[in-house]
Amino acid sequence: MSNQKLFNVAVVGATGAVGEQIIRLLDERNFPLKELKLLSSARSAGTKLRFKDREITVEEAKPESFKDIDIALFSAGGDISKALAPHAVAAGAVCIDNTSAYRMDPETPLVVPEVNIDKINEHKGIIANPNCSTIQMVAALKPLYDTYGISRIIVSTYQAVSGAGAKAIQEMNRQSKAVLEGASVNPEILPVGSLPVKHQIAFNAIPQIDKFLDNGFTNEEMKMILETKKIMGDDSLEVTATCVRIPVVYGHSESVYVELKQDFEVEDVKKLLAEAPGIVLVDNPEKQEYPLATDAAGKLETFVGRVRRDLSNPRALNLWIVSDNLLKGAAWNAVQIAEHIAIEQ
Repeated sequence: MSNQKLFNVAVVGATGAVGEQIIRLLDERNFPLKELKLLSSARSAGTKLRFKDREITVEEAKPESFKDIDIALFSAGGDISKALAPHAVAAGAVCIDNTSAYRMDPETPLVVPEVNIDKINEHKGIIANPNCSTIQMVAALKPLYDTYGISRIIVSTYQAVSGAGAKAIQEMNRQSKAVLEGASVNPEILPVGSLPVKHQIAFNAIPQIDKFLDNGFTNEEMKMILETKKIMGDDSLEVTATCVRIPVVYGHSESVYVELKQDFEVEDVKKLLAEAPGIVLVDNPEKQEYPLATDAAGKLETFVGRVRRDLSNPRALNLWIVSDNLLKGAAWNAVQIAEHIAIEQ
């Protein structure tokens, strides 16, 4: 990308976990940068972050922060995106938003580059990054959708605590230590929801991510259902989800049942997955080789294994899908979109 035009880039939420990964990827990928502006809340403003061989002072994100910015990557929460993204667009920037603020806006493309890269060109200033658990699933299912068609998806997720932020990781570590030492546990963070009730995450599984809605599903589950339909461009898809928080630091895992519209051979499916962009097939059960969160952590790809025909439905498959929720599930997906914009210009 060295011959490309150079871009002024702003990272909003630069001191957060996703923001830090975005900055690292911009460095490692040698993104064609002219200037990099790091923005955060007033509380974090003044922090110094390293980029390449220099330090950059983080500034408070304000409506006027986007003068001369070409690309703005947002990962500071939905309220911040709603408040500041319109100002960034008015200043001439293309916004890539990691929050849920614009995902279901019909005017805003919801993009996973391996799935619907063409939608980037339809943006009106804002491009939405999907939910982390949705991204890895649709990336893995896209080659199957294109080849066989998909009628139904049933997914159960096993999601890392890093998806709930640094405080959730700290809470899991504290609780684990307390349990091992026979001390009492005082949950304060998880589940993140509308009620003050909290549960132990150490050595536990919490079948709630985000708040419950009137239909009995959680907000996280509805994100997966609605976002999958939008990204695939297919409202006829039948999708249901159960999202569970487990005591893993990095890497979301998913058990996916998918009904195809056409007959298939399992070996053909494996070949499709092995050749798909951004997908790594790890499926060698006789050697107990399959995707693990500990192996996916720190990697950009989505890992797929345990590929097998369902016993009750000959046109259905079962898959195990794992990816780093802060990378492909957030920062890397956003940087991929930014790279595409840079190449197109």
